[in-house]
Amino acid sequence: MGYGLGIDLGTTFTAAAVDSAGHVEMVSLGDRTAAIPSVVLLRADGSVLVGDAASRRAAVEPDRVAREFKRRLGDPTPVLLGGAPHSVASLMAQLLGYVVRTVAGQQGGRPDRITLTHPANWGPYKRELFEQVPKLTGIDRVGLITEPEAAAAHYAAQERLEEGAVVAVYDLGGGTFDATVLRKRGGGFEILGTPEGIEGLGGVDFDEAVFGHVDRALDGKLSQIDPDDPGAVAAVVRLRQECVLAKEALSADTETAVPVLLPSVQTEVRLTRGEFEEMIRPSITATIGSLHRALRSANLQPADLGTVLLVGGSSRIPLVSQLVSAELGRPTAVDIHPKYGVALGAAALASGRSGLVQATQAQLPVPQTPPPRTPPTGLPARPDVRRAPAPREETRALATPGFGAGAPPPSLGRGKADGASPGRRASRRGVVIGLCAVAVVAIGGVAVAVSSSGGGSAGDPTPPASTSVAPTLVSVPSPSQEPETTHATVAAPHTNPPATTRRKTPPRTTTPRTTTPTTTTTPTTTTSAKSTT
Repeated sequence: MGYGLGIDLGTTFTAAAVDSAGHVEMVSLGDRTAAIPSVVLLRADGSVLVGDAASRRAAVEPDRVAREFKRRLGDPTPVLLGGAPHSVASLMAQLLGYVVRTVAGQQGGRPDRITLTHPANWGPYKRELFEQVPKLTGIDRVGLITEPEAAAAHYAAQERLEEGAVVAVYDLGGGTFDATVLRKRGGGFEILGTPEGIEGLGGVDFDEAVFGHVDRALDGKLSQIDPDDPGAVAAVVRLRQECVLAKEALSADTETAVPVLLPSVQTEVRLTRGEFEEMIRPSITATIGSLHRALRSANLQPADLGTVLLVGGSSRIPLVSQLVSAELGRPTAVDIHPKYGVALGAAALASGRSGLVQATQAQLPVPQTPPPRTPPTGLPARPDVRRAPAPREETRALATPGFGAGAPPPSLGRGKADGASPGRRASRRGVVIGLCAVAVVAIGGVAVAVSSSGGGSAGDPTPPASTSVAPTLVSVPSPSQEPETTHATVAAPHTNPPATTRRKTPPRTTTPRTTTPTTTTTPTTTTSAKSTT
């Protein structure tokens, strides 16, 4: 019998669930838990380790392990593993391929359809890059859905929601935060307003806060660790894992201790829940601000919400529910396993038991540019960022929703001319050059006429006649040309008859030679009079 597969490729953990014959359940991907760490390790022999195996090996080969790489999707800078560059999409493809193979082995066959989840505030650029991940693994029949929509679908399956009920999804995961307002309609959900979020905020930042607390308690000894000492580096990796466990312990306890086993010091660092909450309070306050912006974009007030659904592993922190309830004045709902709610909802959608996928695909803008090229096999050495499209004008409001925008920021004044066009600028230059040339000719003609009338020989029997200016030939570039040097050729004014026609004059022995001086007005315009022979 066929089944639907929902996969949540998270920043810190990856989970999967299957829906078979209307029954949804989690799939065990790890050694002892359903979710696995989103960790990929590339060994020197070319083999790839994923999940728990990669985490265990990371202490021995720290330069070959990649963590939290989902945050860098869209970054053209590759991830270096063992000195070799790899794109984020290729690392996510390794993680996805492992999940599909593991589930297929447990279920006895490949799924009929797969649904992948992604943050709601991703713009068209990141969504298009994410669409390439299943293609790199050769997987077809894959659909995409936002994480808040999948979580809402799972919540609706557990709780009875009336038609038109409005729910706010507060999704605080390992690496990103999403705030989305949804309304139940027609067996599915529709997004109201614009999803808000903070991409650089999540559980890993709280882990780093605990690690910083330990470093301060040790007077900065962690900052003095020699990165070339393998033993010291392995000890720091273990210490970071202890910081994660301490953070999770404070969700149920009021105090914990972080064991420190470094080559130079062995001790414990005490940490209370109050100290931890003070460290993360500004970040939680920022997430509530994003939720308020999502409500304003939907033209709703907190009183219009039926409930606030808390999703993501970091939403289990007691301070989160306290601040959200106090700020909005609405009840909060937390799943027993907030890490798994997104995967469970995605599995139900993959099996076609909800119209949510079809209903929401029309809500999200779809990029109109062709997808970037994908290499046929293997891990690409560097992502092809030249084909990455910029967000379109009509989708820019969703691509950059303030905090934590998923797509690159829009360029100011896009689509407007930054001045005259090249052809018009060239035409204007041609007109200006022509006017200047006419002015030069007029000035040169007057100067030569004065020189000719005042410099004539006393023995010259021909009186000077009235001067006239010969036709002026000016070379003006066409509008499509870029003139590098412009020459104006001017016929010199002369007396009648012209000096150039008096070839039958007597020999020069009886008539003194008279030379009309040459007058140069500009470097590009020269006026000359020929000598009388």
